[in-house]
Amino acid sequence: AVSLACAAHPGPAQPPAALYSPASVLVYREPVYNWQATKSTVKERFAFLFNNEVLSDVHFLVGKGMGVQRIPAHRFALAVGSAVFDAMFNGGMATTSTEIELPDVEPAAFLALLKFLYSDEVQIGPETVMTTLYSAKKYAVPALEAHCVEFLKKNLRADNAFMLLTQARLFDEPQLASLCLENIDKNTADALAAEGFTDVDLDTLMAVLERDTLGVREVRLFGAAVRWAEAEAQRQQLQPTPENKRRVLGKALSLIRFPLMTIEEFAAGPAQSGILTDREVVSLFLHFTVNPKPHVEFIDRPRCCLRGKECSITRFSQVESRWGYSGTSDRIRFSVNRRIFVVGFGLYGSIHGPTDYQVNIQIIHTDSNTVLGQNDTGFSCDGTASTFRVMFKEPVEILPSVNYIACATLKGPDSHYGTKGMRKVTHEAPATGTKTCFTFCYAAGNNNGTSVEDGQIPEVIFYT
Repeated sequence: AVSLACAAHPGPAQPPAALYSPASVLVYREPVYNWQATKSTVKERFAFLFNNEVLSDVHFLVGKGMGVQRIPAHRFALAVGSAVFDAMFNGGMATTSTEIELPDVEPAAFLALLKFLYSDEVQIGPETVMTTLYSAKKYAVPALEAHCVEFLKKNLRADNAFMLLTQARLFDEPQLASLCLENIDKNTADALAAEGFTDVDLDTLMAVLERDTLGVREVRLFGAAVRWAEAEAQRQQLQPTPENKRRVLGKALSLIRFPLMTIEEFAAGPAQSGILTDREVVSLFLHFTVNPKPHVEFIDRPRCCLRGKECSITRFSQVESRWGYSGTSDRIRFSVNRRIFVVGFGLYGSIHGPTDYQVNIQIIHTDSNTVLGQNDTGFSCDGTASTFRVMFKEPVEILPSVNYIACATLKGPDSHYGTKGMRKVTHEAPATGTKTCFTFCYAAGNNNGTSVEDGQIPEVIFYT
């Protein structure tokens, strides 16, 4: 509802004809005399003016068709909060119009944007968050944009990961996209089974299919791709024939790693689907049955990085406080006795209660000084002496008897740190008894004081 208040003269004002649209339900307020006296702060006075005719000098016609809403606003308030509005009202090509049409913006999202500009209040929910994010980006209000992204992160689940990934890519939100991909990696089967999966665009489908870290059998991936192709054929008004499914899949088909299937899985599904050519089917059957294996056109690299169970080792036996940060990286050198994939570190957090840190993590090949994996990210800690997970974007392959440097550059308050460190730490897999032995050494150069005996980077998270 659009709420109106008249301040110019007593008695109800005659509303403009535009307000009689079916979408507008009008609530008239008697003029409020000396309203300023009841608002003790600037924030209260501005909040009062939100969606209010009092002192308004511009109106927005927001939305399309029968859903248009006429929303009052104040040029000064908008220009103070948004460079886009500032240019609109005060720039070289400034508009003099007192009514501005915004057909591409949802009324609820525009009101959420104005609410934030007038009062710093965040009013978003599951139904409006994407349209509000669009409005925040369109009008260059990064603080509201950040609130929207934070809301999406908190509500990210396997059943909406694909839908949010599509939106994150559309709105150019790489951090949110990365979190969606991590969620899909960990819950691949549930994410593929979700209703929204078949609605994603081809580029998003390909971005997922090319990952080495999906935790699902390849035959399930093929089945999901076929489901997507059926939905896409319908969207393109094509019959769902095998030929049309192949056509809409395009390059995505080449990202299915058919050689990773068992011969039984391949024979029961893909071989009979009609999507593969006869030549492809024959070459894959030869791949399954003949040694040495002939070359096939499909990727045969295992999606093996995250198979099995996540493991971690801790190199300190005691935790103390305090450890400071001034831009220097905490670094420790390590090697292992067998091939593993490191997916992240556990880091210590603040001694001053709940805090957010910015952090860059890296793994560096010592001899060549090559950065093998890194991530610019952040983490939240709760003030306890626990470790907090910071993950790489992709698993980092670690080869046996090679020296690497684990590196973390933190920006934030003083933290806990580990003491009574161990030079050798062994992890034994409960099921198989397989031992992974880490050897830690001092990393020469700037290391912020971290060593074998004490410091940061207490935990290495990995898969074998």
